[in-house]
Amino acid sequence: MVMRVATFAQSDQMIASALRMQAVMANAQVQESSGLKSEDFGGYGSGAERVINLQVSVTRAQSYIDSATLADSRVQVMYSAVGSMTDIITKLRSQLSAATTGSSTETNSVISTAQQMLSQMGSLLNTQYNGEYVFSGARTTTAPVDLTSFSTGTGSTSTADTSYYQGDSEIASVRVADDQTVSYGVTADNSAFEQVMRVLKFVGNSTSLSSSDITNALDLASSALDATAAVQAKLSNSASQIESASSRQSDYQSFAQTLSGDLTNVDVAAVTAQLSTYQAQLTASYSAIAKIQSMNLASYLK
Repeated sequence: MVMRVATFAQSDQMIASALRMQAVMANAQVQESSGLKSEDFGGYGSGAERVINLQVSVTRAQSYIDSATLADSRVQVMYSAVGSMTDIITKLRSQLSAATTGSSTETNSVISTAQQMLSQMGSLLNTQYNGEYVFSGARTTTAPVDLTSFSTGTGSTSTADTSYYQGDSEIASVRVADDQTVSYGVTADNSAFEQVMRVLKFVGNSTSLSSSDITNALDLASSALDATAAVQAKLSNSASQIESASSRQSDYQSFAQTLSGDLTNVDVAAVTAQLSTYQAQLTASYSAIAKIQSMNLASYLK
């Protein structure tokens, strides 16, 4: 009976050990199927805070990337529209130069063309992206240009006129990092656009053009062309800043994901190998337990 008492303690210890092994094996099976060290943060112990911080950083970086992508698309649309405006003012200058000869045909032609160009400028300044007007400031649901009253009456080459503008003075910007915001907006009442609109109104609403009128219009058109080119250059610079910031966020996101993966992912092949070892150990333990538990007094007395 001395051996039987000792065997009971050994059997109890082996069962407890087998149960622990079974729990470890079950956890390893979950790791093998999910590829993760744990299904919740509690399983990462002291590393849980670092894992959470890295995952938050990845999410924040993605929000900056998304914002930058949207802003960059808006800038590209604006850049294209301003490029078309540059073409308009360049063509107007050419026709005004031709009209300096004093030919009534050239003069009538530039007046007619300016009227059409004014309408085209209005359409370009009312450009939309994703259902929003890009030259309206913060009033993105309001068309920034209304030519109803602006296109009538006598124009002037010397007095600024933004009566066509329906937007506000808010300049669009985008946060591309915790410590960086890029301003990229331009509104339809920008001095460059105002000059284009002013010269087009002056020429288009004229019944005739004297040599001094043409000279004044040419000077204003040249100034408008330079100013419009400057706006386009500014948009290009804004796009470059936004794209660079987005690239940096993508690089950081990749880095943070790698670090997070190192903390949370398991080597599936290694876990699979461990499972084979655990399975063999557990099978041996159950076999030993079964053998011990099969012993009884009758068998011992034989």
